[in-house]
Amino acid sequence: MAIIITDECINCGACEPECPNTAIYEGADDWRYSDGTDLEGKVVLPNGKEVDADETQEPISDEVYYIAPDKCTECMGFHEEPQCAAVCPVDCCVPDEDHVESEEELLGKQAFMHHN
Repeated sequence: MAIIITDECINCGACEPECPNTAIYEGADDWRYSDGTDLEGKVVLPNGKEVDADETQEPISDEVYYIAPDKCTECMGFHEEPQCAAVCPVDCCVPDEDHVESEEELLGKQAFMHHN
């Protein structure tokens, strides 16, 4: 399951540098699948979606920080818990019920994005 940032976000920015997948962006900022990952060019994501990793994507939120769900692994493969939630002073980084994934799927996504 990906993490989502709720509209209670105070835009403090504490979460953004903690994300090992560079999946967190400031509101209104464009994002790319290639940001902070080993992805480049045309790729097929583990969920079957075909994307150009270097192509700019539209912001998911214009108001508050947001998490790109296709890049969120809940920090699996890096940490014991989602780091955004661990550092958030207002507890607005919560599980995203619209993007439920198993531990196996999250680890597979992490391995796909980081070819180590």
